[in-house]
Amino acid sequence: MPESLPAPAPLSTARPRGCPFDPPAELGALRDRHPLSRMSYPDGHVGWLVTGHALARAVAADRRFSSRQELMRLPTPRNGVPAGPLPPAPPGMFVSHDAPEHTRYRRLLAGRFTVRRMRALTERVEQITAERLDAMEGEGPGVDLVVAFAQPVPALMICELLGVPSGDHGHFQRLVSSTNDQNASLEEVGAAMAELGGFLHGLVLAKRASPTDDLLGELVGEDLTDEELTNIAVLLLGAGLDTTANMIALGAFALFTAPEQIAALSEGPEAVDRAVEELLRYLTIAHTGVRTALEDVELGGHLIRAGDSVTISALAADRDPAKFTDPDVLDLRRDATGHLALGHGAHQCLGQQLARVELRVALPALFERFPTLRPAVPADEVAVREDSDIHGVYSLPVTWDEV
Repeated sequence: MPESLPAPAPLSTARPRGCPFDPPAELGALRDRHPLSRMSYPDGHVGWLVTGHALARAVAADRRFSSRQELMRLPTPRNGVPAGPLPPAPPGMFVSHDAPEHTRYRRLLAGRFTVRRMRALTERVEQITAERLDAMEGEGPGVDLVVAFAQPVPALMICELLGVPSGDHGHFQRLVSSTNDQNASLEEVGAAMAELGGFLHGLVLAKRASPTDDLLGELVGEDLTDEELTNIAVLLLGAGLDTTANMIALGAFALFTAPEQIAALSEGPEAVDRAVEELLRYLTIAHTGVRTALEDVELGGHLIRAGDSVTISALAADRDPAKFTDPDVLDLRRDATGHLALGHGAHQCLGQQLARVELRVALPALFERFPTLRPAVPADEVAVREDSDIHGVYSLPVTWDEV
């Protein structure tokens, strides 16, 4: 007989006080007793919550669980988004499609995000990183690490990847910052997102008229509409900028709390590779995913019915002691292979290799240039993104000793 489960409960999102890097305590306790449990959704639906690592990988890799947006139920309330059914994802937003639509888009893009191609960008990432560190040093001790470093590095790389003209880089970055402004109203954020979408649509039209040697310039030669190309650009921007920017900033913040770990960033390429994977695992900033069962599926000794929503807590899964020894300890020298920070299965992060290159370059260079780098405010005053699909910080004031 299947083990009886506790009564359905909403997804816990409140992180332990003073520990912005750790999962909500309730998730860890639930995972250790019931890696698959019942969950109540904001619209009244009763579905499932996966917190165990093995089960999370199984769901993410099983095509009987759909990523289609119109089948999805949001796991937590979201301002400005109705609790009821969502509309289908527009053409090009392939993360919210299943095969064959998802497969078609993925195949068009996969060859442009290979390990070899992304590593070829390392020199340019190093140049951009050095330029931002020079600018930080020029400003003198006392900057917001998010504004001065964490956002500009991936933003400039996305500019080059998409082929944003150099004269528009500043405008592009201001638009992106506006969409993530914690002090802006929903209307202001919506207007900024609309303006950003218009900017990217204009960029697509410019590539149509005169193709260039960049990602969008190459894609205009494929069988894609302007709408598809614009939405692909929006998707790549959101997936490649916000995530990496928050990994850089939150990664630095985590290292401030474990300064003995920083030395691992100067122990050679293999050590840096391990360090980046461990930071990805430990922070798992894309912390939650949702799937919908397309048919009845037996999972973990329980029957998930067709139409049931399944929320995957990647954050809880990446702290599963059944997979990682002492999972709540940040250990940059551990082998964190198998973490779910970049997803798993058909929807694994397309730009994961670019993210790795940026992190491998940016974090070691930051602490090498500023060995006395430290927060300029108490840790509990850092503005943490509490209610966001991507965990991170809104700002991170830092300082250092002048030489």
